[in-house]
Amino acid sequence: MDFASSNGGTGRATTSAKIVVAGGFGVGKTTFVGAVSEINPLRTEAVMTSASAGIDDLTHTGDKTTTTVAMDFGRITLDQDLILYLFGTPGQDRFWFMWDDLVRGAIGAVVLVDTRRLADCFPAVDYFENSGLPFVIALNGFDGHQPYTPDEVREALQIGPDAPIITTDARHRADAKSGLITLVEHALMARLK
Repeated sequence: MDFASSNGGTGRATTSAKIVVAGGFGVGKTTFVGAVSEINPLRTEAVMTSASAGIDDLTHTGDKTTTTVAMDFGRITLDQDLILYLFGTPGQDRFWFMWDDLVRGAIGAVVLVDTRRLADCFPAVDYFENSGLPFVIALNGFDGHQPYTPDEVREALQIGPDAPIITTDARHRADAKSGLITLVEHALMARLK
């Protein structure tokens, strides 16, 4: 886990860090990166076609017409001395071969979860638990609805007490920023252990 530093000629050290935003298909990763990024985010979306029928479950994402096929990229300055570079992963398992490259050098991950489809987050949680990369679970409320508490989700996912579980709305900058701050604090604490 690396924090990169430079002073950019200002005399003050600026630290940058790579963050991964992961989760299942249609959980809000692109929305999260777009809501919080201070630059126009890079999106690698493609129009969904009939070829994905029967493969991509649109039950809870009926209005979804595009899907991320490589990554989303954004940037946010949390403080004048801390810049985060955000890399959103594709959600479908046919694109998971890219995760190792996207995760390389990251200090941590935000795993977005739609509690209506809890099982969709298992692969991301397993990936980060197995890699040892610090992560937070962000319960993305759809239509302002959070049907389960963080404690209920922790029990369902069988996640230990060290991993933070927060509620969020991926559409709102303040919520996304708060989630990133929680992750940075968690990653720093994990690094000190």
